[in-house]
Amino acid sequence: MDNEEIKKENNDDSVVSDVTYVESTEDGEELPTKDITKKLREEIKTLRKEKEEYLTGWQRAKADYVNLQKDEENKRKEIKNFITTQLIEDLLPALDSFDMAFSNKEAWEKVDANWRNGVEYIRNQFIVAIESYGVSKIDEVGIIFDHNLHEAIETVKIDDSSKDHTIASITQSGYKIGEKVIRPARVKVYEYKE
Repeated sequence: MDNEEIKKENNDDSVVSDVTYVESTEDGEELPTKDITKKLREEIKTLRKEKEEYLTGWQRAKADYVNLQKDEENKRKEIKNFITTQLIEDLLPALDSFDMAFSNKEAWEKVDANWRNGVEYIRNQFIVAIESYGVSKIDEVGIIFDHNLHEAIETVKIDDSSKDHTIASITQSGYKIGEKVIRPARVKVYEYKE
């Protein structure tokens, strides 16, 4: 036989399919059926144990992955909120400048009407833009002073006890995103004195 015939004969699958494997002892004698059954049961028990270990490991890995995704999403939200807050804080002085310009009604009325309308339009665009990020203004007068929303810079004496600790006027508007205060409103507060 040459090498090609030997290779062909060794690769022939039909030879392998004719071979039957028999469980045997160390001496080469066939194992009794009860021993084969016992051995198979032990093998099944081992395989089940391995299967459970693999399944448990896979389930843990899957849960870890789901938790990682949730953590990453929460981090993204926190970063977005932080950046939004920082941006709004940086833009507030410009909005304050608009408010100061409009607060002097007499001088503002003297400005050319077309120019005044253009500036008011720009301010309104500015307000719409920051409101789209959930920003709201804290500028209500006549409500009870709330140290979470307001910063008292002055007290105004009054004789009316019903107005005690209410907001008399706003000197600088405050802003918040949702319920988080970005900047408290600077206010004058009524104080009742007999």
